[in-house]
Amino acid sequence: MKKGAKLLITPEMIKPSSKELEVIGTINPAAARGRDGKVILYVRVIERLKVLEDKKYFYSPRMVGEKDYEIKIDKFPREEVATNSEFDIIFHDSTKRLTFISHLRRVVMDESGLNILSIDKKPTFYGISSDSELGVEDPRIVEIEGKYVMTYVSLSRKENISTSIAFSDDLINWERKGIIFGEQDKDVVLFPEKIKGWYIAFDRPEGNFQFTPPHIWIAQSDDLLCWGKLKSISISKKEDKDYGRIGPGCPPVKTNKGWLLIYHSVRSEDNTQKEEDKLYIYSGSAALFDLKNPIKLLAKSEPIILPDQEYELELYQKKRVVFPTGIVVDKNGKDLLIYSGGRDVVTSVRKISMEKIMDALKEVNKNNKKEKSKSKPKKKK
Repeated sequence: MKKGAKLLITPEMIKPSSKELEVIGTINPAAARGRDGKVILYVRVIERLKVLEDKKYFYSPRMVGEKDYEIKIDKFPREEVATNSEFDIIFHDSTKRLTFISHLRRVVMDESGLNILSIDKKPTFYGISSDSELGVEDPRIVEIEGKYVMTYVSLSRKENISTSIAFSDDLINWERKGIIFGEQDKDVVLFPEKIKGWYIAFDRPEGNFQFTPPHIWIAQSDDLLCWGKLKSISISKKEDKDYGRIGPGCPPVKTNKGWLLIYHSVRSEDNTQKEEDKLYIYSGSAALFDLKNPIKLLAKSEPIILPDQEYELELYQKKRVVFPTGIVVDKNGKDLLIYSGGRDVVTSVRKISMEKIMDALKEVNKNNKKEKSKSKPKKKK
């Protein structure tokens, strides 16, 4: 489903937050419609150190302020470092530090969600010493019971890569509530309403030991802070084009046919067995879940959002990337505005008809029934 995308935000549009840093990426925004009708984005801004190393030290940024934006550059003697790149420093015990750090910048769009009205000149939401000291990444925002709720990836030396949550009444001021999903559990998207009395989330845990590729899980909570009753959801099979690494992309949207989820997938375009020769394609697909029982998958599509723009097709670390994270229903109620990161560098928006997305969905129940009938045991005589 090739749709024209509008390029919205590039690194050149953002002023660095510190003289020691340079902006190298403006990607993976959260999106929500404010109460005045305007669309608000929270864009991940990636900043890398201008000076990565010298004859004695390697350098890595860290947030040290408890309330205000305050950054410190840590230095590590060269003999402590096993190897390094332009993005990280790897120590002899295989732990690492990053040469970059991310914060979130608020962008105000008009009611159409296609035109920028303003971009905050300073970091809007950022790591502090007690939360996300190594940066905040890839937020998602939903409005639940009159309050805006943001999930975001939080990086720190002790908790590594986790997911945290914050609440807001105005999409400006945020109250942080800490980690809700632990180490290496990312891409957390919340449903905008309770289902059978429970708050519901899709998430994507992953680790170094796995029997299957990383995939989507579902969890529930009675307070949005403590989550349990975790279960995995099977969406893709080996023969599917989106089989591989999948995870929640945008928060689910309620339709009269079910909960519509735009999720991301990563696949290799080359059949070569050599890792260094593989080209990875990041794309977006659609899945439909039961309104009353969202663990039940009703239908899914093949990839409908593909890296087809010049800034997405250009290779970046052997990847072609479109990564949908923000979604807003258009004022006409018929289209979706889907905001994505492109090539790990820019932010774009696609306006796609909900009808066309629904038409791209293929039911999975019929196949499941066939599989069940084949495995049905014969009755004994």
